[in-house]
Amino acid sequence: MLDFFTIFSKGGIVLWCFQGAGVTESFTGPVNALIRSVILQERSGNNSYTHEALSLKYKLDNEFELIFVVGFQKILTLTYVDKFIDDIQLHFRDRYKNDLEQKGALKLIQNNFDFDDDFKMLLREAEESSKARSHATMRTFKESEKSQKTVKSMIETKGGEKVKEPGGKKNKNTKKEGNKSPKPQKPKEKQMRVWDMGGSSTKELDYSGRNGDGSQNGGDQNQEAHIDLVCTPPPPVPPKRFLVKETSPLITLLISKKAGGFGGMFGMLKGLVGSKSLTREDMESVLEKMREHLIAKNVAADISSQLCDSVAKKLEGKVMGTFTTVASTVKQALQDSLVQILQPKRRVDILRDVMEAQSQRRPFVITFCGVNGVGKSTNLAKISFWLIENGFTVLIAACDTFRAGAVEQLRTHQRRLNSLHPPQQHGGRPVVQLYEKGYGKDAAGIAMEAIAYARNQAFDVVLVDTAGRMQDNAPLMTALAKLIAVNMPDLVLFVGEALVGNEAVDQLVKFNQALADHSMSDKPRLIDGIVLTKFDTIDDKVGAAISMTYITGQPIVFVGTGQTYNDLRSLNARAVVSALMKA
Repeated sequence: MLDFFTIFSKGGIVLWCFQGAGVTESFTGPVNALIRSVILQERSGNNSYTHEALSLKYKLDNEFELIFVVGFQKILTLTYVDKFIDDIQLHFRDRYKNDLEQKGALKLIQNNFDFDDDFKMLLREAEESSKARSHATMRTFKESEKSQKTVKSMIETKGGEKVKEPGGKKNKNTKKEGNKSPKPQKPKEKQMRVWDMGGSSTKELDYSGRNGDGSQNGGDQNQEAHIDLVCTPPPPVPPKRFLVKETSPLITLLISKKAGGFGGMFGMLKGLVGSKSLTREDMESVLEKMREHLIAKNVAADISSQLCDSVAKKLEGKVMGTFTTVASTVKQALQDSLVQILQPKRRVDILRDVMEAQSQRRPFVITFCGVNGVGKSTNLAKISFWLIENGFTVLIAACDTFRAGAVEQLRTHQRRLNSLHPPQQHGGRPVVQLYEKGYGKDAAGIAMEAIAYARNQAFDVVLVDTAGRMQDNAPLMTALAKLIAVNMPDLVLFVGEALVGNEAVDQLVKFNQALADHSMSDKPRLIDGIVLTKFDTIDDKVGAAISMTYITGQPIVFVGTGQTYNDLRSLNARAVVSALMKA
């Protein structure tokens, strides 16, 4: 049933592994993919990962820096895997605790972890318990509630009321018997309350000297009752005393129960833990505050929850140092995770890729896509200026044949860029040219002609401008997928606003899904990078950068910070995280 099970350290040393019978393929490929895509990218909030036809489940042991990974076929539904991997972790820890406490990679390599018999025993127990749960006997009809009902009780009348049982019907003979003269019955006398006025004189009506039952109080009848309240003042609360021993660095606090808590510098000591293992309960309140803080900074709600879950799994079981607060530890771990997310596995270096395409005597093609009004054409012009400044020639393909004024906007940018870099300075050849065929034409065909023209005219880069489209517009998404599938650009850049929060996740997921659904290849071209616009308008609410990078796993290539051609920056991950964590 299981294809493989492996236990390895976070340093990459395999301590023990198991491979199922009949499995010939090595498990290094799926495990390496899990490490690259999940462990290193701080995406361990979900404990499952899919790689081709395999489904992988993993568990982190932060105390001993171990990773437990099990792999099985994706089409199988193995309900016992989660409990099984927990049992393996506990059993392995308990058996080899002394060996694991020895620090250093050399010590781990020298140890012999003979775990085959224990693994097979736990696997057999897990499979047997799963079979016992799956073969539950069905109830018989007599054991069901339906068997206790009668047919008449389930029949409903036209008005929707159920027919009453025979016991609830009136007997017809009772009416006939009612016509006979019944025996006269003596009516019951109504009990009336009698008020005893006690006399007519005012003296007899005075009840101030009597008890509740009418008896006389002791002493004079007209004498008023006096209640003496004796209030004993509470003992004085002793003041807080701080006794500092000169011979010891420890501070002894003598605080009474009525003091109500710590004050001053001792409030800072609240929440300190020393040499203890962190649990999920310890971090729960801190993680909830962190999640609310991320949402307030414009991070999508789902992404915030996944990030906090990932940090919790990363820290759970980790031994804390003395005089270290839980809040500071969680905050530091979250900060490290955010920096790692903004520095994804794939780095986009456009200048290097353009020079490599030059050596192959072909143009480097970049396609821009995104929703309406995010600034695709404006940022395309900024990137054109940046490429020209680095000595490359650019051809702009006007493939937005839908929006009125799109071609004219690109023509204006072309004229302005050529005025900044006159052709006389470049051998009489314009550094920027516009390839356009007007409106209403097929965008994929225009892009193909533009790439062919750039190859013939020896342009270095082709920038393809596409029409803005909402992620729910299926016809336009199909047209975009066709343009990318037919022309196979070197780089697909998604242009998005820094102002959006949850919408960023929806846009990127649906753009990627459309590109995958309408691709004709087994490995479809998806979004390769992100251009984040209007970054100068959000102050410290930079959460959209986290949401977009987390959902795609692709880097933010450029950040738009203004309206001029120079307002294009590369993303500084640590500066963004610092703004994000600022209170």
